[in-house]
Amino acid sequence: MLKGSGGFEVKLSELFKNNKVFIPYITAGDPDLETTEKLIYTLEKAGADAIELGIPFSDPIADGPVIQKAQHRALVAGTTLKKIFTMVGRVRQQSSVPLLFMMSYNSVIQFGQTAFIQALKDHDIGGLVVPDLPFEESAPLCSELKAFSIPVISFVAPTTSPQRIKKITQKANGFIYLISSTGVTGERQTIETSVNDIIKNIKRTKEIPIAVGFGISTPEMAKRVAQFADGIIIGSAIVKIIEAQKQDCIDSVYEFAKSVKVALLK
Repeated sequence: MLKGSGGFEVKLSELFKNNKVFIPYITAGDPDLETTEKLIYTLEKAGADAIELGIPFSDPIADGPVIQKAQHRALVAGTTLKKIFTMVGRVRQQSSVPLLFMMSYNSVIQFGQTAFIQALKDHDIGGLVVPDLPFEESAPLCSELKAFSIPVISFVAPTTSPQRIKKITQKANGFIYLISSTGVTGERQTIETSVNDIIKNIKRTKEIPIAVGFGISTPEMAKRVAQFADGIIIGSAIVKIIEAQKQDCIDSVYEFAKSVKVALLK
């Protein structure tokens, strides 16, 4: 639907314009890259507006047990960043669904930053989420990626001070990834944080889309959060289906993702 429409930031502005954006997360290579490729097509068919691909890393800092185990399974299966790019190359023959990489900055360094950025461009990867890259140290990477309109998505957490929110938001591109609760990724029964208050605080500084992640586990919870946010991100609830059903997860992931999208459209 957006093929050939320009950089990811252009695509994002179009996505967020009249739509509560749904961004599912899956770990690349869990249980194998062939299944990941099928899941990308499946999630797009189910209504995903963009897909966040987790790049497996041995020492993740923001991921809870569910996604940590998924990354371990992917690494044991022999997943590498080079193989992920090869898989994405196949995807790009059939789909232009926006893809984000969520990954450790260590993996960027290991791949080689210049080669990595070129690979992002060649494979139409729309943005990066890099939890272990502090805002204060992100300028060099952001600067290189800006030439290709590939944003590094900024995090805001419940513990972020108003002063720091303002500082981060002023420099942010693409959208703000608002962490709903303190702690690591994982399903929660409720979203306790005053998400609405944080969103208002961000919007006072800059009119930029805000997607809420960490802890959203059901269509009902997604709909409640989307009353205030421009989009939602769901990871662990999907990864648990993949963990339980492995290569047979496709239909179940479709049904779950479809139910989330339908809830957001109501």
